[in-house]
Amino acid sequence: MPMRTHFSPIAISVLALSWAAPMVRPARGQSSSTQGPVKITLDEAIQRALEHNHNLLATRTTIQQSEAAETTANLRPNPVLLGDAQFLPLFNWNQLNPEYIGNSAQFDLGVSYLFERGKKRQHRLQAARDQTVVARWSVNDNERTLSFQVASQFIDVQLAESALDLAEQNLQGFQSTVDISRERYRTGDISKDDFLKIALQLVQFQMDESQARLARAQGLSDLRQLLGYDSVPADYDIAGDLDYQPLHANPQDLQANALRSRPDLRAAQQGVTAANSQYQLQKAIAKVDITGQVNYTHISDLSTASFFANVQIPIFNRNQGEIARAGFAIAQAQEQEKATSDQVLTDVQNAYAALESNDEIIRLYRSGYLDQAKEDREISEYSYRRGAASLLDFLDAERSYRAVQLAYRQALASYNTALEQLREAVGTRNLP
Repeated sequence: MPMRTHFSPIAISVLALSWAAPMVRPARGQSSSTQGPVKITLDEAIQRALEHNHNLLATRTTIQQSEAAETTANLRPNPVLLGDAQFLPLFNWNQLNPEYIGNSAQFDLGVSYLFERGKKRQHRLQAARDQTVVARWSVNDNERTLSFQVASQFIDVQLAESALDLAEQNLQGFQSTVDISRERYRTGDISKDDFLKIALQLVQFQMDESQARLARAQGLSDLRQLLGYDSVPADYDIAGDLDYQPLHANPQDLQANALRSRPDLRAAQQGVTAANSQYQLQKAIAKVDITGQVNYTHISDLSTASFFANVQIPIFNRNQGEIARAGFAIAQAQEQEKATSDQVLTDVQNAYAALESNDEIIRLYRSGYLDQAKEDREISEYSYRRGAASLLDFLDAERSYRAVQLAYRQALASYNTALEQLREAVGTRNLP
C-alpha cells in the first residue's frame, strides 16, 4: 500500500509560499502607461550604494582626515619671537624719561628657531602618507563588504518577489479548484465535507499572499537603506530574476586572484610598511635637535648682537622606549599580514565549497525532480477534477509539488548568495 504524507496546517502555510512554474504575466510594478517605477539591476544597486550609502561616505572621510594629517606632519617648527625690557624704574616712574631710557634701561629683541635633525619632518610625512594608503585600502574593504550586503539583500528581494508571484498564482489556481469543487458539490459528485476542506484552504492562500507582499515590501525597504534612502524613489523596484549561472573555476586560481585583489590584505601589507615608517620616525626623533637664537640688545646707548644655541644632552632619554615599541609594532603588523593572508585563503576555500554544495543540489533538482513533481501534480489535479482521484491524493500531490519547488528556489537563492560570498572572498566581482 503506498505511503501518504500528511502535513499540519502550519506546514501547509509554509509550503504555500513555495514557487510555481513560471507563467507569462506583466512585470511587477509596471502599469499600462509608458512610465512606471524605477527598476534597478544588481550592478546599478551596488553602484548607487557605493555613491550614496551614508556609512560608507562617513568612512571615506578617514582618507581626507589622513591627508590632513599629512599636511600637519609636513609643517616646519614656528620661529619664536623674544623681547624684554630691563632696569625700568618700577617704583619711580617719574624717572622714566628719554635720558634714562638711553643711558640706563636695557631692551632685548630676539628670534629663536628649532632646527630638527635626523630628517624628522621627512619621516613624519612618510609615516603619514603610509597611513593614508592604509586608510584607502580600508575604505576599499568597506566597499567590498557593502557590495556583498547589497547583493545579498538584492537576492532576498528577488526571492520575496518570486514568493509573491507564487502566492498570487497559487491563489488564482486554487480559486479555480474551489470553483470546480463547488460545482461538483452542487451536482452531488463530492460530499459537503470534502468541499469545505477545499474551501477552507483558500483562506490560507489569501494569508500567504498577504504575508508574501509584506516580505517584499520589507525587503525593498531594507535594500533602500543600503542604497541610500534618497538615492531611489519610494516606489522603486528591482530588475532581474533569480537565475542559475554555473561557475567554471578552480579554487587555486581563485585564491591566487584573492591574494592580489583583497583590499583587507593590501591594507595589512601596507600596515607593515606604515609600521616600518613609524620605526624610522622614532629613530629620527632620537636625534637631538638644536635651538638657535639671535638677540639684539640696546643698553646704555649701545646696540649689540648676541648668538645662542642650546642642545639637550642625551644621557637618559634617547627615545629608546618608543624605538623598541615601534620595533614590536613591526612584528605585530607582519603577523597580522600573515593572519589576513591565511584568512583570505580560508574565505575563498569555504566560499567555493559552499558554492559547489549548492551547485550539486541545484543539479539534482534540475536532473528530473522538478519535472516529476510537476507531472505528479498535474496528473493528480486532472484526475481529481474528473472524479478519478480522492481529495487527499490531490492535496498530497499539491503539497509535494510546492515542497519541491520551494526547496529548489531556496537552493537557487542560496547558490546566488554563495556566488556573491565567493566574489566577496576573492575581492572582485569579475570571477574567472
